[in-house]
Amino acid sequence: MADALAAAGGVLPGVDLTTINLARLLTDGEQVLVGVTGRGGTAAGPGAPSGGGGGAGGGGLVDLNTATLDQLEGLPGVGPVLAQRILDFRSTHGRFATVDELREVSGIGERKFADIAPKVTAG
Repeated sequence: MADALAAAGGVLPGVDLTTINLARLLTDGEQVLVGVTGRGGTAAGPGAPSGGGGGAGGGGLVDLNTATLDQLEGLPGVGPVLAQRILDFRSTHGRFATVDELREVSGIGERKFADIAPKVTAG
C-alpha cells in the first residue's frame, strides 16, 4: 500500500491515513481510494468503490470485496477484530468469489454467517 501511494505521487496534506494498513499487499487490478468520504462521513480505505458508495452494493448490501474496516464493523456481530480478519482474508486470498467464502474466515461460524450473509454481497 505504501509503495502504491508513493507511486501515485503521495498523499495530500491533511488526509487521514489511520484507517489504512500501509503494509497491506495489494492485488492486481484493485482500486484504492484514499481520503474519499464514504458512508457515515468516514474516510474510505483500501478497495472502496468510486463515487462514495461506501462499499454498499445494490440494495444497500456491503460488498465484501470493497468494504472498509468501518463498513464491515457495521455488520451484525462484527467488531474490529473480526472486521480486520475479513480484510486480512481478502488480502491473502484475493476477492471473495461468493458470500459463502466468509465461512473460511476465522471467527465466523454458522450462526454469525447466518446473521451476516443477507447483508453482504461478493459483487
